[in-house]
Amino acid sequence: MVQQRKLIDIRSLSLSELKDKLTAIGEQGFRAKQVYEWLWSKSCTDFDQMTNLSKALRETLKDNFEIRDVKVRESQVSSDKTIKSSFTLYDGNVIEGVLIPTPDRMTACVSSQVGCSLTCKFCATGYMERKRNLQADEIYDQVVLIAKQAEEKYSQPLTNIVYMGMGEPLLNYSGMMKSVERITAPDGLNMAAKRITVSTAGIAKMIKKLGDDEVRFNLALSLHAANDEKRNQIMPINEQNSLKALADALKYYYAKTKNPVTFEYIVFHNFNDELQDAKELARFCKHVPCKVNIIEYNPIALADFVNADADKIDQFAEYLRSQHIVTNVRRSRGKDIDAACGQLAIKEETVG
Repeated sequence: MVQQRKLIDIRSLSLSELKDKLTAIGEQGFRAKQVYEWLWSKSCTDFDQMTNLSKALRETLKDNFEIRDVKVRESQVSSDKTIKSSFTLYDGNVIEGVLIPTPDRMTACVSSQVGCSLTCKFCATGYMERKRNLQADEIYDQVVLIAKQAEEKYSQPLTNIVYMGMGEPLLNYSGMMKSVERITAPDGLNMAAKRITVSTAGIAKMIKKLGDDEVRFNLALSLHAANDEKRNQIMPINEQNSLKALADALKYYYAKTKNPVTFEYIVFHNFNDELQDAKELARFCKHVPCKVNIIEYNPIALADFVNADADKIDQFAEYLRSQHIVTNVRRSRGKDIDAACGQLAIKEETVG
């Protein structure tokens, strides 16, 4: 039996690597730039659609390479216009992403891993096994597909990207960084780095690495408690990355990048919603220039947490503002669909 030759994942190659591969099979080197443009600037996932290439070259590409594109599996549209989608990867794994429309922006929320290893107690993804990191092109594809939804459903271009979906971006550092490079590159999607926010549960040494790499995108830290005892209860990652370690890492990051940091804080009923909690958060905010996003919780069946009362959230925010901390209250989106992180994918993992 003749063994089928393994095709090369073409989007895993840099431009120079692609040039080398093409010349090795007898093609002219300049073709690499044309193919690269189709892949990254035009987001083409079908060799047959690369119309300025000869039919013979397209057949050669199909014989040697593959494009492992991401496909929309299911989408749910909320009454507030939020669109939650599950995506199927080339190996059958399922991830998810969200389009969040507001009056002044269209934001794509994308995943960085299949599942997650951090087991945060309030997050649906935390109850899933981490199967693997996403490749840069799989993150890029989510952006392209969600941007298409924004154009088709709302006739608006995508304005912002947040790495706040499934997984911990800093545990997929190379994939995350390469995806940002392709999204921001002039020969990629050419989006401004300042339109991108990477959210972390808090891995001190990787926050320092962001500083060393002098990244231009925004950093958000999912804090949710500003004392170690409470944070340990809901985010086990804190046991190895204490608030002091995170504060030191953030100071280092700010010294290197001069980028202010966003702290994300979900206010849970009878857990972290008292004035004392707000005072602890305000003290933590003194470490680096920052703002706070208070986030309404979108409850999940797997956890007992519920959202704090509206008046408690307002009092919490007002205290922070009284301490001259820029504070926004982010109301929960997609309450009538499976819009909390991991909800749609974990449902499909259960029933699929």
